[in-house]
Amino acid sequence: MLSKVTDIVAKESGTASAIAQLTVIVPTFNERDNVIEVVSRLERCLQGKAWEVIFVDDDSADGTAAHVREIARRDSRVRCIQRIGRRGLSSACVEGMLSSCAPFLAVIDGDCQHDETVLPRMLEFLERGEADVVVGTRYTAGGGIGSWDASRAKMSRFATSLSRAVIKHDLSDPMSGFFALRREVLERSVRNLSSIGFKILLDLIASSPEPLRVKEVPYEFRNRRAGESKLDSQAVWDYFMLLADKLIGGAVPVRFVSFALIGAVGVFVHFSVLTALFRWAALSFTVSQAGAAAVAMVSNFTLNNALTYRDMRLKGWRWVTGLMSFSLTCSLGALANVGVASYLFKRNTLWALSALIGIVVGAVWNYAMTASYTWTKKAPKSKR
Repeated sequence: MLSKVTDIVAKESGTASAIAQLTVIVPTFNERDNVIEVVSRLERCLQGKAWEVIFVDDDSADGTAAHVREIARRDSRVRCIQRIGRRGLSSACVEGMLSSCAPFLAVIDGDCQHDETVLPRMLEFLERGEADVVVGTRYTAGGGIGSWDASRAKMSRFATSLSRAVIKHDLSDPMSGFFALRREVLERSVRNLSSIGFKILLDLIASSPEPLRVKEVPYEFRNRRAGESKLDSQAVWDYFMLLADKLIGGAVPVRFVSFALIGAVGVFVHFSVLTALFRWAALSFTVSQAGAAAVAMVSNFTLNNALTYRDMRLKGWRWVTGLMSFSLTCSLGALANVGVASYLFKRNTLWALSALIGIVVGAVWNYAMTASYTWTKKAPKSKR
């Protein structure tokens, strides 16, 4: 009923063509040279459809957002969301979809590697009510991975096999970044999303409180048109954190899991430096221990800044002040660790259990306090 009223109002006001039935979300980071080509390709393949495209840009240094706005001044179907101080493909896609009122949504990369010509077929499945989600797949008849080398193909297949731990759908390509869905799917899942990393399709399907009807449409993966690939070791880490969040996120925050794993790496770093200084450099134990603790502290901070808090990464002078805050907080955490462990041991608790509880208390303290005081967003100053 509401859609009929909207159509009547639109026709009377002469703006029916401006109401999009399909919103295409394009997350970007340094994709300036691809923007015009993406819009041109969408225009060709979606002729006769009411569509719009929203570029969600994570404050690209190459001026992607400004370029999108230039195009938007000439074409009302083009919109731009520029995000400041945060990054991540999944969260960018979610923000873009939430900013649209279209009943159907699609996600496509900004590097022209996805075949936009299958979008009309995806939309037909959704409009006919035959599917809730339509996935562009590289792994069925008619699809392909293009010029990928053997190592990347193996990595993709391995990641796909891992995804079975969090989704039960029989999908050939759950790792696809090219898909379309009904708005209701987003609305039912959005509050359960992890929004970690770059596999938003996997997140959406795993977060849905109800079984989804999923169809797949084959396409041939193309070579990147311009720019550089964003796939790196941090993206792999984000994928593992997404899987962890889907599996245990309801019980333990995934950031804490990452924080604890990096803490374990810090123990290894500490003992490696201690051994080098004390046994090989023949320094005193006190000096060696202090040096090892300092190196481990910097290592833990650097890794957490790059991985655990990648979306809130500190740079420049804030990196320096963040390190100071992290070091102070973790020093207090060490005192809490020792204090709790000593208290329990004096009351006849097994020494190993006392030490373990102390470690847990120290880790929780460090995580909670650094999340509050080291990696925290400052509220913008109000203008008067």
